[in-house]
Amino acid sequence: MEMFSKLFGGKGKKGTNGGQEDSESSDRQRVLKANDREFNAQFKYTDNYIQTAKYNVITFVPKNLFEQFQRLANFYFLVLMILQFIPQISSVSWWTTALPLFIVLSLSACKDGYDDFQRHISDSQVNNRISYIVRNGRLEEEKWMNVKVGDVIRMENDHFVAADLLLVSTSEPHGLCYIETAELDGETNLKTRFALPETAVMGDIVSDISKFDGEVICEAPNNRIPRFEGKLIYRGQNFPLDNEKILLRGCRLRNTRWCYGVVLFAGKDTKLMMNSGKTKFKRTSLDRFLNILIMGIVLFLISMCLICTVLCGIWELVTGQYFTIYLEWDRSIVPSGDNTDAQIAIISFLMFFSYIILLNTFMPISLYNTPVLDFSFNNWYETTFKFFDKRLLKDTRKDVPEVQEFWRLLAICHTVMPERKTGSQLEYQAQSPDEAALTSAARNFGFVFKSRTPQSITIEVNGREEVYEMLQILDFDNVRKRMSLLVRTRNGKIILYCKGADTMILERIRPDTSPLLKDATMQHLDKFASDGLRTLCLAYKEIDSDYCMDWLNRYKEASLLQGRSKDDMIEILNEEIEKDMVLLGATAIEDKLQDGVPATIANLTAANIKVWVLTGDKTETAINIGYSCKLLTEDMKEVFVIDGKDEHEVEVQLKDTHRRMKREKINAPISTTIQLPSYNYNIMSIHDDRLNPPRDDIGLVQPALNMASGGPQSTMIEEESPQGTEGYALVINGDSLAHALKPAYEKMFLEIGCQCSAVICCRVTPLQKAQVVALIKRNKKAVTLSIGDGANDVSMIKEAHIGVGISGQEGMQAVLASDYSIGQFKYLERLLLVHGRWSYYRMCKFLRYFFYKNFCFTLTHFWFSFFSAYSAQIVYDQVLMSIYNSFFTTVPVLVMGILDQDVNDEYSLKYPKLYIPGQYNLFFNMRIFIYSVIHGMASSLVLFFVSYGTLYQATDHAGKDMNDLVFLKFTVFTALIVVVNGQIMFDTAYWTAINHFVIWGSIILYVALVVVFYEAFPVGFIASTGSLPSYGVVFRAFKSPHFWFAIFLVAIILLLPVLVNRLFWFDTHPSYVDRLRVRCKLPKEEREPSMVPMKVRCKLPKEEREPSMVPMKHLPPRTAATGSSRRGSLRSGYAFSHSQAYLLVYKELNSFIVNQGDDPLPTNWAFSNDTPATMPTIEQPPKPGISARDRDASPRANPRVIHPKQ
Repeated sequence: MEMFSKLFGGKGKKGTNGGQEDSESSDRQRVLKANDREFNAQFKYTDNYIQTAKYNVITFVPKNLFEQFQRLANFYFLVLMILQFIPQISSVSWWTTALPLFIVLSLSACKDGYDDFQRHISDSQVNNRISYIVRNGRLEEEKWMNVKVGDVIRMENDHFVAADLLLVSTSEPHGLCYIETAELDGETNLKTRFALPETAVMGDIVSDISKFDGEVICEAPNNRIPRFEGKLIYRGQNFPLDNEKILLRGCRLRNTRWCYGVVLFAGKDTKLMMNSGKTKFKRTSLDRFLNILIMGIVLFLISMCLICTVLCGIWELVTGQYFTIYLEWDRSIVPSGDNTDAQIAIISFLMFFSYIILLNTFMPISLYNTPVLDFSFNNWYETTFKFFDKRLLKDTRKDVPEVQEFWRLLAICHTVMPERKTGSQLEYQAQSPDEAALTSAARNFGFVFKSRTPQSITIEVNGREEVYEMLQILDFDNVRKRMSLLVRTRNGKIILYCKGADTMILERIRPDTSPLLKDATMQHLDKFASDGLRTLCLAYKEIDSDYCMDWLNRYKEASLLQGRSKDDMIEILNEEIEKDMVLLGATAIEDKLQDGVPATIANLTAANIKVWVLTGDKTETAINIGYSCKLLTEDMKEVFVIDGKDEHEVEVQLKDTHRRMKREKINAPISTTIQLPSYNYNIMSIHDDRLNPPRDDIGLVQPALNMASGGPQSTMIEEESPQGTEGYALVINGDSLAHALKPAYEKMFLEIGCQCSAVICCRVTPLQKAQVVALIKRNKKAVTLSIGDGANDVSMIKEAHIGVGISGQEGMQAVLASDYSIGQFKYLERLLLVHGRWSYYRMCKFLRYFFYKNFCFTLTHFWFSFFSAYSAQIVYDQVLMSIYNSFFTTVPVLVMGILDQDVNDEYSLKYPKLYIPGQYNLFFNMRIFIYSVIHGMASSLVLFFVSYGTLYQATDHAGKDMNDLVFLKFTVFTALIVVVNGQIMFDTAYWTAINHFVIWGSIILYVALVVVFYEAFPVGFIASTGSLPSYGVVFRAFKSPHFWFAIFLVAIILLLPVLVNRLFWFDTHPSYVDRLRVRCKLPKEEREPSMVPMKVRCKLPKEEREPSMVPMKHLPPRTAATGSSRRGSLRSGYAFSHSQAYLLVYKELNSFIVNQGDDPLPTNWAFSNDTPATMPTIEQPPKPGISARDRDASPRANPRVIHPKQ
């Protein structure tokens, strides 16, 4: 079975492309020798040939068909077609089902084939690139696909790396090599790689390189891009290998004339290919609901067949026995289910994404309103740099030692790469925007970072060049939250420079540090954080030379280890040396809040989307950014802060927070009525578990059903609902979150969070982000969407149902791990409130109409069976049956599903409450489906019996009987075409020339085809079918008044009530959308409420009937109050966003409605990681001594930040 699944594209056993962090067992190793193909051949390593294409000429047809028949609808019609090949059980030819099925499968196959052909072209271009291999003492050309593990290849500047290589030698001094990894992780800044000094000495001497016989023992192929473990055995010595000595496939050589490297991993074993993983096929809740409906339809058809079978048997016993025995029985009874609906095609909108940076990082600036300082004394200063605090510049120029060391640390301790532009222009390439900002700030103050090599770093201090020998770099990661650099000065001093989060640095400074200095630094950090700035602390220490050499030897030995033991030993050594440091000071980075972020968040919140922020920032910073982004508002009653240091404190704070919330709700009104779409829910909530009724006790006061007309059920929440979760916000730090996520407290934490309108988790690790997502998925059964822009968001993005990556300066690892990618944050509002809502609206309309028209089409056979002795005789012509769902009725509904819109994009953004029906599944659910079935059943009943009754005993002008079977078939089918196209006219809300063309064109096409096939050119049709009983019926029907009367009567009976019903509801109970559409159609100068006539104004939304009313988009978001019960099964959507990106989500067709007791409010959920967007620009800096936080205290006086009792 597994082999069968693999052959035809099934999932089979999960391989290395599955996207797991560790795709192979850690105890496996790879052994290879350079320039020794015979030795390496014994291990049967893969070659460098890659294939991203799914099919080839032989496998395309079977594999593509297997994939398509995994869809339930396609498989159903395949089975139906097979049954129609058996003439004993089928009353129609097999091609009536085969033709539409063939069209659907062919179109999908053509699309898949074209896409795969493009992949074949791309694969061929890559596999046939030329590389140069060192072989027999000379360079030889070789195609990429023929490169083997162990080969030594030469690359030149601007060339892509062919495989994963161990760098051997380069054209630059000290074995330095510059690469660009844009194709690998999206980062455009230059990175450095270093060859071992022992191999770098070979240079460009091909004869020496061809004799290189080093043996490499390294980890097995895996998809961990930033990490590599291994060692090189060369000339009897062991040399540790790490990621800094590896060139990965997909990198591009920059600013380096040439380099040589040994192939370690080739082809599908390279990290690039192992990270390309197969795209997971994800289904929306609507897709899953459709599968249930299809199975229900099949059961319904089977029941109809059983009814006909029983009735046929009764008929045979009562009537059939009187027929003459010698009459031949031509065919058996067959189910009438062979005419069910064709392939259900769901039209989904195409999302177009731009890759624009979310954050705009600025230099650190002072908060004092003073003139911009002059830095012209510095030849390297940037003209765009602005600074205001003259005291810092004065101390810098006076050579104050502490200030000198402060700037020296910023100029040295980083991973920035300098790049020379035209002339003497110097530009910094940094992996982090913060590092670029801090290094540029040091440069403008006279501490210019100029160059670096694997062994040294060079800076210029006020015109004097200083060179430092780099002994060891202790890299930053999300657990350490700090970076250190160990250097030796020219006079022999060994200094450790360290920068990182304040929580990490302050606990590692010297115990005898002046309390005054420490307190002043903490005050500055708090002030910076309260102004929304991102902070770092700086420290350094001098180290004894003998101790440093011993430590470096132990560090080198630890680097030779592999696996977990290596990480543990290095962590111990880092902790050993990073202590007893001297505190230098702190920095703050200001991020400008991107245009449109507050308005977007406000609109998404008003659209019932709930936002959680998962950030690595300080609590004060996160709270301030929450206010800046309008996630936290002055209308909130309380902002709870959970910051317990141990499990007991966290437990006490959680219980105290929960108790406060319950007390507030008990004091709230007990009974309230919430007006939801066409329903009034009477809710009584008494907050005592013993008194709360079951969730499904909601009383349905007005269960009016009118979705076909877009009437009552499309009414939005119009009345002001009472305050629910709007009154609270929760802020919790990472240490407390670690305890809150324990099994004993996670339910309480989740319950509290669900009762808050905003939750901010600060100082969280990547693992904690994923754990929060998993907690929501596990307990709320919610559709989660995580959004992030950094590498530390990858785990969160993978954990969510839907992962969205943000392309930006943080790199593109998040994008590579995501399902979707976006650019600027403000585009999210339009994506969700316009295109997302339109997409749901169109899909639901499409499905409702498709089910309706196919039940109309199918059930007429059932009614006809009562007049044909239940013999499964068809009521339509086979030719017309085969193209009914292919041409006559499908194209109009497809156009409607692509173009239709209830309101335009302007009003979709202005009135975010329009988004809520999708969250409640109001446009398509089981109720709507049942209505479509009943509507289709009633229409089929009228179609057949009105046509039959009109033609009963009818005669033409010559007195001949007209009520023959062929005439009845043609009349019923013509009436069907008229009715279903008339129905789609009523369903179309947005008319274009294309809509007119396809609707009227479908009717004209039908007339033309029947005239051509049955009157003008019937010879070909007779040859294909063997007979043509319908010949001449068209002109005979067109001349008959009975035919036209039947068509007219059917249309009046079926279409007029629909029109009257919609006009009645529009006039007496206009929906929210109806009233907005009235306003849309007014001239622009009359759209203001004061200019609207009273008769029209009464149909506008309530908040716009009076000029003095505030537009709804500026109102605080309203949600339904917590209730004691709820209706149906409801799902919510969560979205998580990471890094400085304050990104949101949209939940697809899911949300809560009303919950009982202390359960969460009926809202959508969006989760965001790291600080929301970027920090606001301070346009009017306060006077000295007054922080921006204090200045803005008055408008934020209402919310209370509460630390629950310890």
